[in-house]
Amino acid sequence: MLHRFALALALAFTPALAGPSLAQDAAAMLELRPGQTVRDPANARLGKIDRVNADGSVRIIFEERFVIIPADKLVVHNGNVTTSLTRREVARLR
Repeated sequence: MLHRFALALALAFTPALAGPSLAQDAAAMLELRPGQTVRDPANARLGKIDRVNADGSVRIIFEERFVIIPADKLVVHNGNVTTSLTRREVARLR
């Protein structure tokens, strides 16, 4: 009986804890759109966004091929898209 109560309590508070994070992720995804340039931490151009995926990751055209940059490695500030990945790290992505 105690296990059911603990599970019910955990489920009751999960949406409240996840809500703001999901809202922030959705807001960031709205700022990502095809055609935007993605830059590395040194502000060097990596490529243009070809597609924004449902999970928030983006597919860019990098050195004449497609690579996918995970959502958690992207930052959008004032319409500028930057990744925390270096050029060498992006080159290793598929």
